[in-house]
Amino acid sequence: MSIRASWASDPAASRGRLHAEGQGTARGPRDDFQRDRDRIIHSISFRRLRHKTQVFMAPDGDHFRVRLTHSLEVAQIGRTIARVLGLNEDLTEALCLAHDIGHPPFGHAGEDALKAALRDAGGFDHNGHTLRTLTEIERPYPMWNGLNLTWETLEGLAKHNGPVRHPGWALETADAQFPLDLSSHASLEAQVAAIADDIAYDNHDIDDGLRAGLLTLDQLLAVPMVASGWDAARRRFPDVPEKRLAHELVRSQIGLMVNDLIEETRARIAASGVVTVDEVRTVGRALCGFSPAMREAERDLKRFMYANLYHHPRQLAAAEAAHGIVAGLFAAYRDDPGAMSADWSDDVPAAEPGRSRHIADFIAGMTDRYAIARYRELVGPIDLPEGF
Repeated sequence: MSIRASWASDPAASRGRLHAEGQGTARGPRDDFQRDRDRIIHSISFRRLRHKTQVFMAPDGDHFRVRLTHSLEVAQIGRTIARVLGLNEDLTEALCLAHDIGHPPFGHAGEDALKAALRDAGGFDHNGHTLRTLTEIERPYPMWNGLNLTWETLEGLAKHNGPVRHPGWALETADAQFPLDLSSHASLEAQVAAIADDIAYDNHDIDDGLRAGLLTLDQLLAVPMVASGWDAARRRFPDVPEKRLAHELVRSQIGLMVNDLIEETRARIAASGVVTVDEVRTVGRALCGFSPAMREAERDLKRFMYANLYHHPRQLAAAEAAHGIVAGLFAAYRDDPGAMSADWSDDVPAAEPGRSRHIADFIAGMTDRYAIARYRELVGPIDLPEGF
């Protein structure tokens, strides 16, 4: 077991759970953060990530990443970083595994459709919906709604990208129920989880883009960091075919980014003088991050990926179709809430905004394929771009 730093989150010093749990509910020799991780893994919402879009919507190929496999890869990177920095690995893993639970079907296209549908009901954002799902929608326990996660896990999910100055209604509701100090930074475990997410999708989306034929190696070599990594891989393995070297490129680039993050974070922690996790929250700036050079290189890579993969014509066509599916489902359920499954249609609020939010909650929980099937059943045929 690695030695934990003084600024790491300590489950024995947790601020607790919203609902007190007696000893009779403690099953097995686990601390509170381990139990949070396990509750997330056993949740329905986590299982549904298996059929939710990461980059490619309802992909035909078994080798493309989905939200579930992406979350597992984020957790692997996050645990590695947490271990080296002496942080709490279990809390880091819980945050990595849960960070995308609030995504609706079809990723950002689905989110945009729900945001538009709820324009007059407070809008929609996937991060706020993550908190809503884990504190209200999941209901495996007889005495309360939600998974009853620790304050530290909920805090980390709420503000892993930094302080939240203007929370949406879903996050505001969760905060009102169990105040999460939204104006401060989160723990280092949460900061690690956020950047592990970036490292994972920056690199694994390259792999998927090449596999799908939407990116070419020649295109990628226009990105300086990628070109440097490719040259290094070529020097090490001059006789290996290009297709096999692409995997080496992705692996080495992840390692490069992880090592830079660890070195820069150690330097920031030392310069800040923080000793406790509470000081991490009040120091006024993020302590986990890339060096200036790596930060710019990573931004350069993101710009390339948006221009050449995320906004590829095939991807935009798929996103348009997905937007139509979600918008069509919302309209169908708004006109006839009884068309929802019985456990949802029986509890539809009579008034707005609760009515629209309830319908959006139902749709947000859908997998890609379930949403497609329900659209065809309730609305009609739809022509889906190649790849569905």
